[in-house]
Amino acid sequence: MHTSTRIYLHTVQYFSTKILLPSSLLARTMFMTSSAMWFTVSLVFITIVLIRIIRGKAAGGVDPTSGKQHPPVVNGFALLGLLPRLLNKDLPTKINCLYRLDSEISHGNLLEFTVPMFGQEVAHGVDTATRNEQARFYLDALKQSKLRSHFDPMLQEVEEYFSKWGQEGIVDLKHEFEQLLMLISSRCLLGKEVREKMFDEFYTLFRDIENGVNLVSVFFPYIPIPANRRRDRARVKLIELLSEIVRSRKSSGRVEEDALQKLIDSKYKDGRSTSETEVTGMIIGLIFGGKHTSSHATTWTGACLLSHEKFLAASSEEQKQIMKKYKGRLEYEALLEMNTLHSCIKEALRMHPPSPMLVRKANKHFTVKTREGQEYDIPKGNTIASPIVQNNIMPYIYKDPHLYDPDRFGPARQEDVAGGKFSYTSFGGGRHVCVGEGYAYMQIKIIWSHLLKNFELELLSPFPNTDWNKLIPEPQGNMMVSYKRHRLLG
Repeated sequence: MHTSTRIYLHTVQYFSTKILLPSSLLARTMFMTSSAMWFTVSLVFITIVLIRIIRGKAAGGVDPTSGKQHPPVVNGFALLGLLPRLLNKDLPTKINCLYRLDSEISHGNLLEFTVPMFGQEVAHGVDTATRNEQARFYLDALKQSKLRSHFDPMLQEVEEYFSKWGQEGIVDLKHEFEQLLMLISSRCLLGKEVREKMFDEFYTLFRDIENGVNLVSVFFPYIPIPANRRRDRARVKLIELLSEIVRSRKSSGRVEEDALQKLIDSKYKDGRSTSETEVTGMIIGLIFGGKHTSSHATTWTGACLLSHEKFLAASSEEQKQIMKKYKGRLEYEALLEMNTLHSCIKEALRMHPPSPMLVRKANKHFTVKTREGQEYDIPKGNTIASPIVQNNIMPYIYKDPHLYDPDRFGPARQEDVAGGKFSYTSFGGGRHVCVGEGYAYMQIKIIWSHLLKNFELELLSPFPNTDWNKLIPEPQGNMMVSYKRHRLLG
């Protein structure tokens, strides 16, 4: 018997009665030209409708075991009438529209396209049990107790980078952050071998892997198009480059304080050590996952701060007071006291999350309850989509959610805490929460602490829109900023 996959759209601490359209298709319709978009979407939906008619599968219904209802669904033909509305809106508007829609669709493996990027030996190229153990390796490499070891290398990269700025000038801050975060990643994650001897080569190869993420490769990751061929060649060369470093460290007994070393030293529960291909695949995945999100988060933080004088002044004053306490020297402990800056970053990520939604598969049957008290069964094997862009603007959790207001996370309000578990999911939640959250906040704090202390900044460009045409949403276009050095605060 065929088992169809339903994708349920839920928000924060409850599941909605709504269901999401195919995120493997609809969340990516903005990648295509208008004509190609219409053709592809229409073709897929018509195919879905025909398959449903042939199978004669009824929508909705009651679970035969528990007697509880499945979330309601509608006939596939109703979806076609929504196309003009969905295709003329940006992704958050589409998700908001879908949040009010019931439907049923088939759903493929969204992350299959990462296998030729990272390899068959890691992530979605291996079984769930192995993938969970590898997630543990990531967690151990980036856990809070080990962040201190990354502080000095991060700070050194930040100070060296901005020392090359003049007394005053105009820069594209988005581009500057992309360059800086890649330098930090090479230093703290890959180690000094890559940072000092082969950074340019690594960066070039890594860009070819990044550029292999496109609409075609997402749906057809193995089709032999030029971008996929360059991706595959780059990955082979990267594996050779990183494997040589791994072998060199093992043969010499040299131990470094970086994420690469932590992955080299990791062991599975059965006592097996990680292989060279596993280590290289995991470190490429770690950099891919962290470089873009940290760069975009740093940029969004800057755009928000430089557009809101009140919070820019509050953050600058906080830096002044902290630097007085620490005698003008940035220390790791000082980062932990930057509550205002932390809230400013957190609020920027609430409004501009690194990913538009979280997608999870139900590994077992369970029941959910809506805020209105209605209970529904979610069968095993079904896929649940949690739209972060919708969760983060829920008015019953966040007051005036469309306003940039870092004070909402302060001790007087704590809106995310009052809203309940999973009210704030910009870094995910549960067992699959982003393991690099602490690492990301540390990077961004070090960068903005340095900028606020040393420069007077002014945003020259309009506040950036979100570029939803990218797999990982980012600030659209350049973000031009004028800078002028001033004496250190304190």
